[in-house]
Amino acid sequence: MIDISLLICTRNRRASLSATLASIAAAAGGRRLEVIVVDNGSTDDSAALVRAWAADQSFTVRLLAEPRPGLARARNIALAAARGRIIAMTDDDCVLHPDYFEQLARAFAEQPAPVIIGGRILLGDPADLPVTVKLEDHPMIAPASGFPGGFVMGANLAFTADVRDRLGLFDERFGAGAPFRAAEDTDYLFRALGHGIPVRYDPHFVVDHHHGRRRAEEVVALLAGYGYGDGALYAKHLLTDRRISCAIGRDLAHLRERIVGPVPAISHFHAFRLRHVLAGLVGYGRAAIRHRAALRR
Repeated sequence: MIDISLLICTRNRRASLSATLASIAAAAGGRRLEVIVVDNGSTDDSAALVRAWAADQSFTVRLLAEPRPGLARARNIALAAARGRIIAMTDDDCVLHPDYFEQLARAFAEQPAPVIIGGRILLGDPADLPVTVKLEDHPMIAPASGFPGGFVMGANLAFTADVRDRLGLFDERFGAGAPFRAAEDTDYLFRALGHGIPVRYDPHFVVDHHHGRRRAEEVVALLAGYGYGDGALYAKHLLTDRRISCAIGRDLAHLRERIVGPVPAISHFHAFRLRHVLAGLVGYGRAAIRHRAALRR
């Protein structure tokens, strides 16, 4: 049986993908491993790169195609195909640490299934702005009654295969390239907690994230998308899960805290976030109304 399935979705990032693949080979260590790469409509030679790399590996490499854009859609193709006891995922701009698979296996050996565990995400290039990282150096457990946004992230996330069997796939309306821009991983974690599946953080399996964002406007757009995705996620679950009203209440309470965001361009981060959360909530509502109208027609 395959111990670990590692899922990677890629679109026109040949250079960074090459570094990701090299780090996988260096960390594999003879494990029963499969790597599933989903080409999400690339127009560069990413697919050829994967095929050439696969020919030199002792473990299974599977290249799948999903030409329709959307990170959640591509992840679902990989997730449905995965055969490992543990299903892990990272991004095509991440580099695995040499002991990644060793530490990943150890983390899951210490926890009963089903369980979701996210790992540490370090800044790969000091020239990049400090976003999309997870720096805590101690284990944590997400509160079952809370909202898991940012607790762990899709760039370094893993779960036992029975989590997929219980939760199903990612909601393809969320995430990069989809109408609601982000939060496909948060939605998955939120659903897991609702099913009584623990969500944990382990700092010992680590990736370096080379996200390449160095301008303030890039980070502002990224964080606006995160807020929009969370707002749509609030709307999705608002009428069926009381945890959402608690999360909205916390967002409102945070308005009293005048903090600066990751870039000086966001002078009052909580107000900035709330604006985009509300936009996402409204956007989801409008999409739901259009969908119902189309069904009636």
